[in-house]
Amino acid sequence: MPPETSFAGEIDAALVSRLIASQFPHWADLPVTPVPSQGWDNRTFRLGETMSVRLPSARRYVASVEKEQRWLPRLAPHLPLPIPAPLAVGAPGEDYPFPWSVGGWLEGEAALTAPIADKGRFAADLADFLAALHRIDPDGPATGAHSFWRGGPLSTYDGETRRAIAVLGGQIDAASTTKVWDAALAAALQGQPVWVHGDIAPSNLLARDGRLSAVIDFGQTCVGDPACDLAIAWTFFNAEARAAFRAGLPLDAGTWARGRGWALWKALIILAGLSSNQAGVHLQQGIVGEIIADYRDSQRL
Repeated sequence: MPPETSFAGEIDAALVSRLIASQFPHWADLPVTPVPSQGWDNRTFRLGETMSVRLPSARRYVASVEKEQRWLPRLAPHLPLPIPAPLAVGAPGEDYPFPWSVGGWLEGEAALTAPIADKGRFAADLADFLAALHRIDPDGPATGAHSFWRGGPLSTYDGETRRAIAVLGGQIDAASTTKVWDAALAAALQGQPVWVHGDIAPSNLLARDGRLSAVIDFGQTCVGDPACDLAIAWTFFNAEARAAFRAGLPLDAGTWARGRGWALWKALIILAGLSSNQAGVHLQQGIVGEIIADYRDSQRL
């Protein structure tokens, strides 16, 4: 199977049940239920009441299986919120060609759809989590293809970003957008590499009773530049919550500038149709506007 090819069959509960029955027969009687909101990289199912099963949707996501199994147990004791607890690794089988994983189930609803009682409190809790992650001994894997260069240099996506700006033309303020992007590229990393999650997004943050309760999907985790984990400040938080998020993270202005760059890249490639994620056009245009406004505010400080 070519490196970028997705699994041609259907990753459904029936497939998961067959895999469990053949490789973990002691769990064969447990019900398998798909989770309501599926991600891009993996398909996730609930196994019984206390476990989850995750299957990579394409070969390029397979590296996350071994990585999570190895590193999450080392990270978990140092973090203030629960993260997935690996339990077992499954092998290819039943015509499914990739390794897959079984982990503990974490209760909560994705923040993307969950009612958040106080976004400022939510942002502060997330900042506490990331600050704790940054303090862990950075003895993990460096950024690379396995993390889709999260934690790496923003310049990796320079060509794609400029192409998106050109494609969008009059749909955005191209001059201001380019200025924000150039400023992000010019802000060099000053500190030492730290652990990063790699995909801090509302779909990977669980909430219970209106509060942040767990952080999931560490498939892009690595040791590198923490700026990639800041994009949520513009893609999900309003100005007040963004201020609370920033107050809880002791990061320099350059890191926040690169964080704007990560958020801008993602919004632009979605708007320009360069991403498989086709979230609402109005949402992405609003994000671009928010990033430009925040950049202008930063220049007046």
